[in-house]
Amino acid sequence: MKKYLLDLTVVSVERLSPIHVLLKLTSDETLPDILPGQFVEVRVDDSPTTFLRRPISVNFVDRDKNELWLLIAAVGDGTRKLAELKSGDTVNCLLPLGNGFTFPKSKDEHILLIGGGVGVAPILYFGSKIREFGAKVSFLLGAKTSSALLELDEFKKVGPVYVTTEDGSLGARGFVTNHPFLSSGEYTRISMCGPTPMMKAVAAFAKKSSVPCEASLENMMACGLGACLCCVEKTTEGNLRVCQDGPVFDINKLLW
Repeated sequence: MKKYLLDLTVVSVERLSPIHVLLKLTSDETLPDILPGQFVEVRVDDSPTTFLRRPISVNFVDRDKNELWLLIAAVGDGTRKLAELKSGDTVNCLLPLGNGFTFPKSKDEHILLIGGGVGVAPILYFGSKIREFGAKVSFLLGAKTSSALLELDEFKKVGPVYVTTEDGSLGARGFVTNHPFLSSGEYTRISMCGPTPMMKAVAAFAKKSSVPCEASLENMMACGLGACLCCVEKTTEGNLRVCQDGPVFDINKLLW
């Protein structure tokens, strides 16, 4: 896909938790085509310790409002600076980057989308596109506690939402692999994004259950264009660049 270097305007910055913000951006021009699972490299201005762009998953694309949503965890100097943006500010973005999730081929498919922590970001957009296509989608979201579950209301607009929290404050207690829906067999395929231990556990379950499954990796990225080799992942096909060959991979390619 063609890549664009765009100056986008901040519509709003919504704080979802003490460290998470939802950044909504727009453009004077129609936003380019963006696939679920792709990401954006965002330039961070006025941060003396941030020299490289920050890779951020595409959370949602609102075509009616011509908005791009980015869900940001403000955990470093660069992302904290992005969380300080205000309405009307300009953000320079390189997009869209990477390869997206596997789209359903039939309306008979039922895709289970699993997300953990800020890894829920890309599955909201993917879920909305699955529903738009006419296939069935369900979400299984995990977090340490209820306050760390992000965008629940948005997910509920798209499809059924199942929740786990490690402390039992909402939904089933434990990890996503502890939720009864995972072993229900009511879905045909899994797509996921989140912490690596979570995804490895789901991948092990999927392999044992012979369920097709793909994972969106969150390796450290620098350039986002496959040049710096910072994000290389060892696979059955050799070393692959997550930013260029992924970030979405079939779990059978991963050496998990």
